[in-house]
Amino acid sequence: MDEAISIRNNSSAHRFEAVVDSEVAVATYSVDDHIITFIHTVVPVALRGRGIATQLIRTALADSRDHHFSVVPQCPMFAAYMRNHPETHDLLAPEGRKMLGLA
Repeated sequence: MDEAISIRNNSSAHRFEAVVDSEVAVATYSVDDHIITFIHTVVPVALRGRGIATQLIRTALADSRDHHFSVVPQCPMFAAYMRNHPETHDLLAPEGRKMLGLA
């Protein structure tokens, strides 16, 4: 089971951050005209296997939904998550739909 962690959107650095055990896991993004592109997700080796990447992704997608952003999952972790969770497909921008083979 995933442990509860605190995740924040550090919009000035264009990344969602989770600080756990003095380590920082991040999901980086760019925003252009209400399209958010998730670029890269990094979880330090010491934190892997704890579900932190999944929590970063869920939080980032929920935030995207709240802000009415369309999503381009350039990051392989975001792409895999969204491919396996059809309930997120409505968030996909046309480019994101193509990336996941849904267009």
